[in-house]
Amino acid sequence: MGNTGIRVSEIGFGSGDNAGLLVKAEPKEQIKAIERALELGINYFDTSPDYGKGLAEINIGKAMREIGFRPVIATKVEIMPDELDHIADAVVESVEDSLKRLQLDHVDIVQIHNPPSIETDTTVPGWIHVGLDDYLGAEGALEGLERLRRAGKTRFFGFANEDADAEAVLTLLETQEFHMLNVWYDLLNPTAGLPTPDGLDVQHDYGQFLIRAHELGVGTAVIRPLAGGVLTDHAVNGGGRHQLAGGGLTRNADMYQAMVQRALPFSFLSRKGQTLSEAAYRFILQDETVTTVLGGFSELAHLEEAVGCSGADALNDEDMARLDMVWRSNVGKWDQEEQFISGL
Repeated sequence: MGNTGIRVSEIGFGSGDNAGLLVKAEPKEQIKAIERALELGINYFDTSPDYGKGLAEINIGKAMREIGFRPVIATKVEIMPDELDHIADAVVESVEDSLKRLQLDHVDIVQIHNPPSIETDTTVPGWIHVGLDDYLGAEGALEGLERLRRAGKTRFFGFANEDADAEAVLTLLETQEFHMLNVWYDLLNPTAGLPTPDGLDVQHDYGQFLIRAHELGVGTAVIRPLAGGVLTDHAVNGGGRHQLAGGGLTRNADMYQAMVQRALPFSFLSRKGQTLSEAAYRFILQDETVTTVLGGFSELAHLEEAVGCSGADALNDEDMARLDMVWRSNVGKWDQEEQFISGL
């Protein structure tokens, strides 16, 4: 994991609402999945008080007690709008509450869940975007993280980057105060690791900051490798959400269908001996700047499939060339009158 000395598995265990296993599944199913993950070599568990409003942390804590294991654990802090005048204190308080739910005296990594931006923005939906001054200034997020480290409640810290401003991310990286980043990097938006293809329109261009993180010895954990579950054979063939799946794509059926439409042009990656989701994992794992990929699992089969991609070959040159064509076509053209035209 960068320059930390921690070694983590190529596949990590994500515990968010989107997949839902560690939030909604029965306790025996959660234990079974965690035991199988450990058997398969997974040693990195990513959680947050935001996942299931604390349930994911509680369930991981119970499982650790029952099974008797202690993996590498990362949890997070969400800074709320009414905490902007006392961020450092809020960071410490949040982690202390997380430790109680996890039944631990410390975690390995604490990350700020709020995306970095140049200026703090409380108007965006979801997590507020926290500006550089609130990250780095007096009584800011970094000060809170440092207090936790001095108190022995975390070893390392970092931040998440969903919808983050690339310039702000690079500024934080250059401080060399952070050790582990969560990074949005998938077939639908490859800009954290690859140059933005001509013609590809993405909501957020992440400016290849995976490369700079790697150069600085900062670990990286890729989030949403299957784009919330749409980069799967099940989804592109008309399947709905898993019964345990939550998050925005479950609450908003139109959003889910729109995401599936964007995933359809990647269906060519599904063939005998390879599913679309396996190809999506392999695309990320072939990037040497990536430390670990956080799989979101709703059932054991999802876990098994993800781990099976660890150590697999990179995508071949033909597949990469076709991916480039899909990206340059702005992930295809779909409307009521015409089918996808990609030049393939």
